[in-house]
Amino acid sequence: MRHDPSTSRHRRVAAVIIGAVVVAAGLAVSEFTPAGMVADAAGDALYAALVYLIAVFVAPRAAPWKTALAALAWCVAVEFFQLTGLPEVWGAAFRPLMFVFGNVFAASDLAFYGLGIALACAIDVVSRSRVRAEPRG
Repeated sequence: MRHDPSTSRHRRVAAVIIGAVVVAAGLAVSEFTPAGMVADAAGDALYAALVYLIAVFVAPRAAPWKTALAALAWCVAVEFFQLTGLPEVWGAAFRPLMFVFGNVFAASDLAFYGLGIALACAIDVVSRSRVRAEPRG
């Protein structure tokens, strides 16, 4: 199968647009949702979905399962990095870093990362199959 450069370009543009929506949703959750399990779960899932979209942007031709695996590897690595205490220190010094690295390890975050990535991957697979099914003219 030949590579269509416009497909990569369209996937990157879509990843940026959808990523902006995900960031806005994440900021809204952070700002307007009362602190607690629901806010944490939503934030974790949105973070993971954004990581998936960044992986799509970086490697638009990669199979969705590979993109999902890369996103999950990043999320798991960041979560375990929190055990060092450095993300908490960095976040205290510069709050935006908390959105990237979090602050305190929570095993439940791993499940919500998986959920966010699984949803993003499922949407990606469905949208890719729809694009392939559309007649070209």
